[in-house]
Amino acid sequence: MNSRILLVEDEENLREAIKLNLELEGYEVEEADTGTKALKKTEEQRFNLIILDVMLPEMDGFTVCQKMRMNDTDTPVIFLTAKDTGQDKVNGFKHGGDDYLTKPFNLEELLLRVKVLIKHSIRGKKEAEEIQHYTFGENEVNFLTFRAKGVNGNEVSLTKKEISLLKLLIERKDTVVSRTQILQFVWGYDIYPSTRTIDNFILTFRKYFEKDPGSPRYFHSVRGVGYKFTE
Repeated sequence: MNSRILLVEDEENLREAIKLNLELEGYEVEEADTGTKALKKTEEQRFNLIILDVMLPEMDGFTVCQKMRMNDTDTPVIFLTAKDTGQDKVNGFKHGGDDYLTKPFNLEELLLRVKVLIKHSIRGKKEAEEIQHYTFGENEVNFLTFRAKGVNGNEVSLTKKEISLLKLLIERKDTVVSRTQILQFVWGYDIYPSTRTIDNFILTFRKYFEKDPGSPRYFHSVRGVGYKFTE
């Protein structure tokens, strides 16, 4: 089955050009030209990737992504924007985006980024279905029993939120997970913990699983953007 992409762009000529190139690569493409239409489509259909313009009629792309992330934390989103400032990129990641391309962009580059994100998404979903036990370095985590073996073989009992955050970071290995995504996945927007609260979880993971917590190998904070697990 071909991967399905939602393309959200109000500029018709650009939208048609992107759609043609995606279809030539074998993707099935659904279109939307306003933020409202885009959000409705995400509620009614499933996609492997969303290409989302920031400046849209009725509802901007950041808002679309933020609302979509309340029910869908997995589908990758590439933002398209005419703005090219560091803060805009940070905002994109904070609102739940996975990648960011500034107009005008090279179509070949977009296609490459699409391919990588879809591949990562499909692999991640398979791993998410299978992940019950995970080993990294000398550490082991059992997601069913909430137990882990950390540095020096120390036995660790994990809380429900620690397990949820650990699972999210591991499932998105090598990818920066934004604070917004963590809020949605771990806290479900019931409360709004401060950045420091999430930092404390990362510090706890380092204490459990890092041989040198001051120079972490696995758990990283990316200032102004989010958090990342690497091996």
